Amino acid sequence: MDGQDLQLQSAVAAAATTRDVTIAAGALGAVPGVLARALPAKRYVIVADANTWTAAGARLSHLLSASGVPTASPIELAGSPRVKASAETSRQLANRLRDDKLLPIAVGSGVVNDLVKHAAEEAGTPYLCVPTAASMDGYAASGAALRDGGFKRTLACAAPVAIVADLDVIAGAPPAMGAWGYGDLVGKLVAGIDWIVADALGEEAVNPAPLAMVQDNLANWLGDPAGVRAGDRAALDGLVRGLVMSGLAMQAHGNSRPASGSDHQFAHLWEMEEIKVDGAPVSHGACVGVGCLSMLAAYEWLQRQDIAAVDPARAAAQTPSPEALKAEVQAAFPLSFMAANATVETLAKAASPARVAERLATLKARWPDIRAHLRARLPAAATVRQWLDTVGGPSNAAALGITADKHARDHARARMIRRRFTGLDVLHDLGWLDRAVADLFGQGGFWFNDGRKT
Repeated sequence: MDGQDLQLQSAVAAAATTRDVTIAAGALGAVPGVLARALPAKRYVIVADANTWTAAGARLSHLLSASGVPTASPIELAGSPRVKASAETSRQLANRLRDDKLLPIAVGSGVVNDLVKHAAEEAGTPYLCVPTAASMDGYAASGAALRDGGFKRTLACAAPVAIVADLDVIAGAPPAMGAWGYGDLVGKLVAGIDWIVADALGEEAVNPAPLAMVQDNLANWLGDPAGVRAGDRAALDGLVRGLVMSGLAMQAHGNSRPASGSDHQFAHLWEMEEIKVDGAPVSHGACVGVGCLSMLAAYEWLQRQDIAAVDPARAAAQTPSPEALKAEVQAAFPLSFMAANATVETLAKAASPARVAERLATLKARWPDIRAHLRARLPAAATVRQWLDTVGGPSNAAALGITADKHARDHARARMIRRRFTGLDVLHDLGWLDRAVADLFGQGGFWFNDGRKT
C-alpha cells in the first residue's frame, strides 16, 4: 500500500459515514463484494439517468445479476436537457425506496448522487455511490446541494457508506466533465487559504487534520491537467482521489469548510441565478474554477497593498450598519427569494465597528505571516488560468455567459450569500472591495480585455 492509499485509508477512518472506498481501473467488478462487506441488504436498486445507465448502470446490473445480488427494476431519473437537482424529485425517490424497502446504488455524477443521497436520508437507508465522472467533490461529502423552494441549499444528509470509482468508466465520460471536476478541485486552493485567514483573524479556527487531507497533496492532484483531458488513468486517479478526499475531509470536520470558500460563493451565486450557456445550465465545477480565479486575482491584488498603512479604527468607522447592509442586499438581488436568504446570511456575519477594528488590527500585526501563507500556498492566477485552459474548462466569466460588468458586481454579491468569513470579507472590512474590483477590471488588471473579453 503506497502513501496515497494510506492517506485515503486514514481519511476513511476519520470520516463520519463512509467506511469503504475503492478507486481503480476495473473497480466496477468489486461492487458485489463491497455490498456484501459494507452494505448488506435484502434488495438493492440501481438509480441512474439515461446517460449513466449507458455508461455503467447496465453493466453493473448484469454484474449484480450474475453474482446473485437481489435487485429491483432500475430507476431511471428523467430530465431535459439533464436531470434537475430538485428536492421534490429526491423526496419522490425516497417514497419509492421506503415503500419497497430498497437500498439504492447511485450510478452517476453530481446530480444523481445528490438526489440519491438525500432520498436515502429521507428513507432511512444507507447507499452506495458509483461515480461515472470525475465532475465534482460531493461524492464523499455529507449534504446534498438541491434546489428547494427556489433557493439552492445544502440539505442535511449522510454521505455514502461506500464508494466504488472505476477509472475506466470515468475515463469514458465526456472530457468536459473531468474539466468540471478539475475546476472544483482547483477551488480548494482558495478554500484552504480562506480558512487560514479566517483562523488568523479569530473568526474560525482551523481544524488541522481535515485541512491537511485536502491541502497536503493538492499540488500533485492538480499536476496533470493535460492527462485529465486525455483520460489518462494516472491523472484521473489523482483527480478522483482529490475530489473524494475533499468529501472525506468535510465529513471529518462536520461541514464544508475544508473544501469550500469564496470560490464556492461565486459558484453558488451563479448556480442560483441559473446561468446558462447555449441553453444548458453551467456546471458547478466550471463556476468554482472561475470563482477560484476571481479570488486568486483578488488575493494577488491584496498582496500589493500597503497593509502597514491601514488605520484600523478609521477603516472600521465606515462599517455599514445592519440597516445599510439590508438596503445593499435588497439593491443587489432583484429576485425576492435570493434577497431574503442573502439578508439572513449577510446579517449573520455582520460585525460591529469594534470587532472590525479588532480584526483589522490583527490583520495589520500578522500581515507578514499571512502574506507568507498566501505566497507559499497560492499559485499565480495566470498559472491556474493556464491549467484550466489545458484541461478544457472555462477560464473566464465570459465562457459562463457572464459579462464583465456582472462579474465585477458579483464580487460584492458573492460575499452576501454565505455567512462564511473569507477573503471577500477581509476586503470588505478594509473598505477596499470596490477598489480591488475596479483595479482588477480596469486598464492592466487581470480581467481587463486579456484576449478573452471577459
